[in-house]
Amino acid sequence: MPMRIQLNGEPKLLEERTTIMGLLKGLALDPRRVAVEVNRELIPRTQHAQSQLQEGDEVEIVTLVGGGAGSEADLDAPLRVGSFTFHSRLITGSGKYPNFEVMQKCLDASGCEVLTVAVRRERLIDAQGRNLLDYIDTQRYTILPNTAGCYSAEDAMRHARLGREILSGLNNPGAKWVKLECLADPKTLLPDPIGTLEATAALVKEGFEVMVYSNDDPIVAKKLKDAGASCVMPAGSPIGSGQGVLNPNNIRIILEYLKGDDPQYPVIIDAGVGTASDVAIAMELGCDGVLLNTGIASAKHPVRMAHAMKHACIAGRLAFLSGRIPKKLYATASSPLEGMISTGLDLSPKSNG
Repeated sequence: MPMRIQLNGEPKLLEERTTIMGLLKGLALDPRRVAVEVNRELIPRTQHAQSQLQEGDEVEIVTLVGGGAGSEADLDAPLRVGSFTFHSRLITGSGKYPNFEVMQKCLDASGCEVLTVAVRRERLIDAQGRNLLDYIDTQRYTILPNTAGCYSAEDAMRHARLGREILSGLNNPGAKWVKLECLADPKTLLPDPIGTLEATAALVKEGFEVMVYSNDDPIVAKKLKDAGASCVMPAGSPIGSGQGVLNPNNIRIILEYLKGDDPQYPVIIDAGVGTASDVAIAMELGCDGVLLNTGIASAKHPVRMAHAMKHACIAGRLAFLSGRIPKKLYATASSPLEGMISTGLDLSPKSNG
């Protein structure tokens, strides 16, 4: 009597007492090149011959395949920051979300591989007794600890060391680096250039790979790179303001200064991004990535915005790599004018004489 199973999500009829080995032979599959699950339990190859399938079993047969049919990442080199390599050029934060579940969905929708977290002694758990780290897959994401809220070099370095201690315990590669913020005042949340430079130099000596939040001053950016920063992250506009990239000319100069003799040196826009077009603008300028949090977390529909930010980052990067057409004062027809029947116009070149 035949029995029915589910094979890779599709119904299939088999003879009673069919073994996994018998199923594989019937499908002309080499058992050395596949893995088999029955009801979500992996069945080792050594047990295929004696493992009989039962009515209603859910069977999954998988093999190894190439890396896909050409994703966006194939069109570009990976992002390299210090000793890290990533395909996604969008880095997101973990704060300001209405709840952990929304944060999880947004991280997934954004396609990010890196997310920032702050080091705090309060709110270790929420009202339901849940910890942020319970909702972050530390094997999937590289965590970037930041020193948000620090107003001195000493305080920033202290937070960096605490973050490293936590991530070391989680065996997360993020223990090697830090997003350094050393702020000047609580109103503007702009970086203190002197304290930032001091903390950068000290943390580099301690073995940190420092991604440093900076203002959009090209001279300060150059000094931070010279101090050993793995990445300089100029603000597009004040943190959380949503104003986008306010000074593209300074960003262009920073890119020229930092990449002139080192084209691979990463420059990532950090802060002020409000919507997808802001991300695209930053990437079209030639920045290597964008770090944002509020633009997604505080949007009316955070998950939708996370999708938008992902695609804007990809589109802006590809546009930069493609090389835009020059801007012209007058129109240039896409279709040739030669051979037209009649236009009723004199299309001969005009002179100013």
